Amino acid sequence: MTRTYDLVHRTTYTYGGPVTDSYGRTTMTPRDLPGQAVLAAAVEVDPAPADTSTHIDYYGNRTTYYGVTRAHTRLVVTARSTIEVSRVAATLDSLPAVTWEDTARSVETGDSAAAVSPDVLVALRELVLPSTHAVPGDEVRAWAEPSFTPDRPLGELLVDLAHRIRTELAYRSGSTTVSTTQAQLLAQGAGVCQDFAHLMIAALRAHGLPARYVSGYIETRPPAGRPKLRGADASHAWVSAWVPGAGWVDIDPTNDQFVDDRYVVLGWGRDYQDVPPLRGVIFTEGSGSRLSVAVDLVPAGSEPFS
Repeated sequence: MTRTYDLVHRTTYTYGGPVTDSYGRTTMTPRDLPGQAVLAAAVEVDPAPADTSTHIDYYGNRTTYYGVTRAHTRLVVTARSTIEVSRVAATLDSLPAVTWEDTARSVETGDSAAAVSPDVLVALRELVLPSTHAVPGDEVRAWAEPSFTPDRPLGELLVDLAHRIRTELAYRSGSTTVSTTQAQLLAQGAGVCQDFAHLMIAALRAHGLPARYVSGYIETRPPAGRPKLRGADASHAWVSAWVPGAGWVDIDPTNDQFVDDRYVVLGWGRDYQDVPPLRGVIFTEGSGSRLSVAVDLVPAGSEPFS
């Protein structure tokens, strides 16, 4: 089945005083991938930038740079895309029966079980290392230990970790920040999708398994009989794990499922720090700012918010 989506992602900053210069970089344009084709994409900045350019970053993500050099008290960055998605979700039965120990060993030693080129092997090894927001500490190891039973197939392990995150931790908006650690998440027992992705990544890396952070969107469906709320969606995050013989396999611990055609991939990296939707610097003598984000992912022709 192929789904076509219209996507609008708008970020608005309102400042407490005039901003003389604003420089930023967005990661708000979806990737072209097997099973995902970008039919149209544009990033709009208001006020109009004096300079703008596009770039492909280290991980192959599509980014847009802008520089606004006239005074403003409000900055709006809007990304619009039309995407065709035909992705088929992985299933436990379809994944190779390679064990997690053999996978970790093959990545460490580079033996034939990895079956990858030297360049790919280097990239896999990089994604076993700790990163800013995914640190495999003692708390993560202790939490993950029951899942890492001897000779367990890697696919089965991924399903178990995602299920445990979904059932053992509560989803609670506003309960964490981007700097929340895995130890803090486990102590409070609640977080959001970004936290759950970081926890699963840290658990996999703690055992020598390559894992990356995927940023994107998921189509949300309202309760029966109620209309979909416009602009009420949000960015989503999940995990991509390396499975020898299958490649990168995407799984969503927040919703306890493999990623299918309801998901749109924006970009990926070691963790959130590599793929924030928007980052930048401003020059101002004012203090304070207010941020609002609105996201709408709807079937094509459904008229997302303007």
